[in-house]
Amino acid sequence: MKLRFSPTSPYVRKVTVTAIETGLDGRIERVPTNVWDPDTDIATDNPLGKVPALITDDGAALYDSPVICEYLDSLHDGARLIPASGSERWRALTLQALGDGCLDAGIARLLESRRPEAERSAGWVARQVTVMGRGLDSLDGMADGWGDTVTIGQIAVGCALGWFDLRFGDDNWRATRPALADWFEGFSERPSMTATFPKEPA
Repeated sequence: MKLRFSPTSPYVRKVTVTAIETGLDGRIERVPTNVWDPDTDIATDNPLGKVPALITDDGAALYDSPVICEYLDSLHDGARLIPASGSERWRALTLQALGDGCLDAGIARLLESRRPEAERSAGWVARQVTVMGRGLDSLDGMADGWGDTVTIGQIAVGCALGWFDLRFGDDNWRATRPALADWFEGFSERPSMTATFPKEPA
């Protein structure tokens, strides 16, 4: 398999954490991809022009991260990160949606900040900050109940929080969300998380 990736993408990190947790990481070849390069060929594997995109062993292109993670979760014999059925499945998928949604708002905020100053919308940024805050508050209310559980939901949340630390460290999201902060401290010590710590490329 081949993974089209960018080193700071939190969605790529989610896929990589999933690959490590499922024991499949060694089967995946990394293909560095700069989606902002005018000459990029990412559209040949993902017409949306985004990473991650996974090329399977039979040549199929899969995107985006929820699809890739579910595919990887289908390839191993261990405990499933996405439960097969019942309320546990819907809880895991809904938590993944919340983690990814927080990231969507954060990325919209970041991209708006990179527009020329005269073209930026303070109202749009404020909306994304509000969405991020509501999402984090909701996660803080859930975190005490997670214990050592690892599903695609916790992975999505962990990758979102790691990216917030990278891009919005001054927000200090931990200050008013102690349960989420405590959970993240422990979750960040998992080998899959330490091996994928986000950082800008050299």
